Amino acid sequence: MAFGKLFTYPGNPRSTAIRAVAKANGLDLQEVETDLAAPTGEFTEANPLKKVPAFVGADGFTLTECIAIAIYVASQNEKTTLLGKTKQDYASILKWMSFFNSEVLPKLGNWFRPLLGKIAYNKKAVEDAEKETLAIIAVVDAHLANNTYLVGERITLADLFATGLIARGFEYFFGKEFQQKYPNVTRWYSTVYNQPIYSAVAPEFALLDAPKLTNVAPKAAEAPKKEAAPKAAPAAAAAPAEAPKAPYKHPLESLPKATFPLDEWKRQYSNKDTPEALKWFWENVPFNEYSIWKCRYRYNDELTLTFMSSNLIGGLNTRLEASRKYVFGCASVYGTNNDSIIEGAFVIRGDDYVPVFDVAPDYESYEFTKLDPSKPEDREFVDAQWTWEKPVVENGKEYPHASGKVFK
Repeated sequence: MAFGKLFTYPGNPRSTAIRAVAKANGLDLQEVETDLAAPTGEFTEANPLKKVPAFVGADGFTLTECIAIAIYVASQNEKTTLLGKTKQDYASILKWMSFFNSEVLPKLGNWFRPLLGKIAYNKKAVEDAEKETLAIIAVVDAHLANNTYLVGERITLADLFATGLIARGFEYFFGKEFQQKYPNVTRWYSTVYNQPIYSAVAPEFALLDAPKLTNVAPKAAEAPKKEAAPKAAPAAAAAPAEAPKAPYKHPLESLPKATFPLDEWKRQYSNKDTPEALKWFWENVPFNEYSIWKCRYRYNDELTLTFMSSNLIGGLNTRLEASRKYVFGCASVYGTNNDSIIEGAFVIRGDDYVPVFDVAPDYESYEFTKLDPSKPEDREFVDAQWTWEKPVVENGKEYPHASGKVFK
């Protein structure tokens, strides 16, 4: 059953955390693409101010204001750690969400929106917006000098929400000079962005070398040139109509319908503590219909920065979209910068990995080894890959877990 509707538009920064938490909680949240210039009656009823995001629950409950919606969606998982452990944690989470929503995003918007032609351009106003934005970011950088995350030592809703709001800065302005001046914000942003809960709903990310936008007035759109009307061509015999192309059919659609829906396992993984979910997995998944595979990157000796390695995994996940309903898995980066490896574990429909993975053009950069669910050592490997709690040992050397991504 649908949980509700989220009225938003693609790329809306105030909606990213809401979408991330809904997906992580296994909630069926329907995203309704909203044109603010031509709002529908349903959207206007949900929010008479005609602002996004707005939420309408399946039970008729309506909610506006992005912070309230994000907290409501996160709270649907009673075991969530995203809202902190104590009342002080919860208050601090609200503080940082409010800080980024009222201080960071408006000033950042006044910096990039004129350069994109979304509002009137004024050179002095853009300069002022840049100074104000960086002054606020300096406050965040000082806080993160002694803190891994905004609140406590685990990721919270504040981190997810704030990352969505500051994303335009890293998209347009924050090149190497910024990264050197504000290393703590850069480290925090890269860490949160590459967490599976966030990267599952966000586009691929790489740090800028240099700003994409500078303080220069945007070019006015050129009016299209009028072209002379073409001379009428002599009538020709009508070309035979092309036969319509057959719609794409995934190779695994030819398999008999599975008795076990993989989506049920994905819900278990999302909503239960991982050890409990894994116990459920081994007790319920029929391995006559599904198989498990070790996935390992072929060129680990060429890996450099760990966040770039994590982006490789994110790219593979993005290109696996056509096989989503046939696969679940986690892949991780282990080690440190310039000394790391990528490997993971996947459960797939059927007994052959190729039909699942060849939808991704880069799948041949990985080697796949079939695992035996009856062997304790293979089960232990899968458990380790899906919990991220153990290092990997290769050639006698231990590689600690650096970052991971879930595909579900």
